[in-house]
Amino acid sequence: MIPVTEFKQFTDQQPAFRVLKPWWDVFTEYICVSMLMIGVFGCTLQVTQDKIICLPSHVSDPSRGEIDCQQFKDRSQNASASVRSLSPLPSPSSAPPHPGAGPQEGPREMSGLKNNLDIQQYSFINQVCYEQALHWYAKYFPYLVVIHTLIFMICSSFWFKFPGTSSKLEHFISILGKCFDSPWTTRAISEVSGEAQEDQNGWEKMKDLATLSKSRLNVSNVDASPAGDDTASLVHSPSVRSIPDKMVADKPNVSLMDKKEGEQTKALFEKVKKFRLHVEEGDILYTMYVRQTVLKVFKFVLIIVYNAALVPNIHIIVPCTLAVEDMTGYDSFCCNHTKAHLFSKLAICYICFVGVYGMVCLYTLYWLFYRPLKEYSFEYVRQETGINDIPDVKNDFAFMLHLIDQYDSLYSKRFAVFLSEVSESKLRQLNLNHEWTVDKLREKLQKNSQNRLEMHLFMLSGLPDTVFEVTEVESLKLELLNDVTIPPMVSQLACLEELTLLNCPVRLQLPALTYLRNHLKVLRIKFDDMRQVPLWMYTLRSLEELHLVGPLTQDLSRNVSLDTLKELRNLKILTLAKSNLSKVPQSVVDLAGHLHRLCIYNDGTKLLTLNNLKKLFNLAQLELVHCDLQRIPHAVFSLTNLQELDLKENHLTSIEEILSFQHCRRLTCLKLWHNSIASIPEHIKKLKSLERLYLSRNRIETLPPQLFLCTRLRHLDLSHNHIRSIPPEVGVLQNLQYFSASGNSLDSLPDELFFCKKLRTLKLGQNNLTALSPKVGNLTQLTKLDLKGNHLEVLPLEISDCSSLRLSGLLVEDNLFDLLPAEIQQQLKNE
Repeated sequence: MIPVTEFKQFTDQQPAFRVLKPWWDVFTEYICVSMLMIGVFGCTLQVTQDKIICLPSHVSDPSRGEIDCQQFKDRSQNASASVRSLSPLPSPSSAPPHPGAGPQEGPREMSGLKNNLDIQQYSFINQVCYEQALHWYAKYFPYLVVIHTLIFMICSSFWFKFPGTSSKLEHFISILGKCFDSPWTTRAISEVSGEAQEDQNGWEKMKDLATLSKSRLNVSNVDASPAGDDTASLVHSPSVRSIPDKMVADKPNVSLMDKKEGEQTKALFEKVKKFRLHVEEGDILYTMYVRQTVLKVFKFVLIIVYNAALVPNIHIIVPCTLAVEDMTGYDSFCCNHTKAHLFSKLAICYICFVGVYGMVCLYTLYWLFYRPLKEYSFEYVRQETGINDIPDVKNDFAFMLHLIDQYDSLYSKRFAVFLSEVSESKLRQLNLNHEWTVDKLREKLQKNSQNRLEMHLFMLSGLPDTVFEVTEVESLKLELLNDVTIPPMVSQLACLEELTLLNCPVRLQLPALTYLRNHLKVLRIKFDDMRQVPLWMYTLRSLEELHLVGPLTQDLSRNVSLDTLKELRNLKILTLAKSNLSKVPQSVVDLAGHLHRLCIYNDGTKLLTLNNLKKLFNLAQLELVHCDLQRIPHAVFSLTNLQELDLKENHLTSIEEILSFQHCRRLTCLKLWHNSIASIPEHIKKLKSLERLYLSRNRIETLPPQLFLCTRLRHLDLSHNHIRSIPPEVGVLQNLQYFSASGNSLDSLPDELFFCKKLRTLKLGQNNLTALSPKVGNLTQLTKLDLKGNHLEVLPLEISDCSSLRLSGLLVEDNLFDLLPAEIQQQLKNE
């Protein structure tokens, strides 16, 4: 047996499809029901009543075999008179003359079979005449009505059952019902409008949008006043208003949704997005509906034509000829079709219904071909609700929304909430606020490299509003966040000075921009596309540091221009990393009056034109990294205030022009690491002010003694070269605190190295040393000693004289450490 639940599911399915049936489809359904009732009524008459009654008759024209039924037709005009005038059925003994005999003056004896079965005989005649003499249309008219009506009904529901359309329709109705009944549909617009009311006051309320039936509440809308004109970089949350519905009566009015409701609505947003992308690709639903309507029109024309032609064949009196003279004495009969009068009236009524049905179908075709059903605009929804970002839709999605509008426009209005990014972002915001509480955010606070209290948020769906309640945060780092809009609440972060955006586009509301313009000191932005660079950064007047990491190109006018950098009058540090610049941008030169540090980290693109560097007269630090430089740029020697120069990861092979650095009398740090330098010129001794020198990762084989005449050197890095020996002049560097010669080919060390008593870090790993001088004990300030990767057999006992050295700073093989006396080991282990 079929379970009752399956019947219930079937009965519940049809009402769900009614939302996709416009008024004409519903009207034609009622017409089909009326036509079906006509057919069923006619079929009932056919089954429950006699179909035909026959009486014997004379042949008026024997040569043609025509039966004279005129007497019956004349008498039928007066029923009572005809009944009295008709003679009783003749018996075989008193039967009328044989039709083939000539006229008789009086009754004659007939030769019929006498069997006393008159009733059975004429029942037989009635049945045979019904089958042979009665026109087929008069016999089968009720059944034709039933069949045609069923065909109409099937045509009307064909696209609901067709495999290519039924799945889309069922999915759409399922999503539509969830969207209509979702608590978020009721609260979304009111939540967003509540936020807008905090930003702007004085909005005027408008009249109710519509008054629904008693089963629905009134739909009221409030228009938001237009937002003020701001710069193109500002994005404000569009103002919206609430659309209450029947859910208001069932659920309490709360400002926030619980986590379960939020997750369900979030999943519903994703379903709506996927469904929209799926149904906007084609127009199979529209095509099937057109074909279905054309089929109904064709059926309507066919039925009207052949029914109008065959209705006159329904006669009340029907002549009939049967070869039953031997049995009854007659072979000609006049038959009365008892239901002919009723059937003719039913046929006329049926044709009228079909005519109305056809006119409705013709109107449907007119609506399909003369209305723009391939695109659906929510303009009226945007005007009435204030949601400005509801996208227009097209193809099958648009067609279904047009059908929904014919049923009830409230459905499409409520469905529009789930197409609005404002609504979705607000939902995401509420969920974020639930998940990221103030206490949870405080757990993420930690000090960054600039010693600021930093909050790092990674891969969230947005920026929680609770962030702005952690007022002690000094640095806000946002990485891979989606659709971030900083609200005016940022003004609560009184200590905020640094903002880091790593692949995280951020929009600012005007009050937030006003606050950050006056308080933000450091801005770090990492991007993959120049269009992600926010234009609002050029208005930050208090900005002191700007770090841009991304594919900046030389043709900046195509994407984002740096010409407005000159407005950043307090900017002191500018970093352009992973760029593809071939020259220093003119906008950077415009910062010459106040720029102290410039860092250009090219991504291998050769920096050709550097003459603009001469104009940066206040520049103290310059970093030209991975810029494919083969010589030290001459423009650098004109920077008299330069203190630090970094030329890392270029292709420098010779630094003979280093002599020109004597004009840069403030130069204290020179970084020439990660290049291809083969030798150090002797005139490096002219750099008397040099304190830090980085020459690691080059191809240096010998060190000139003049290098150690730079007596102010405190940091010297010669690691990972091809150096075989260190000159004894190294002992002149009495200020040396850091010395690294690891990764070379040293097999011995000069004793003079251990005269540098201020050494704190000594790195000699990955060499060929076989012994370490006992004079290492002179380095009483040594805190880090790297000897790993050499050929040492033992460590000198004088290492115990390095009073500041501990085990954590001693990098040697374990076996060498184990060979030390226990008291020395204990000394090194003591913190």
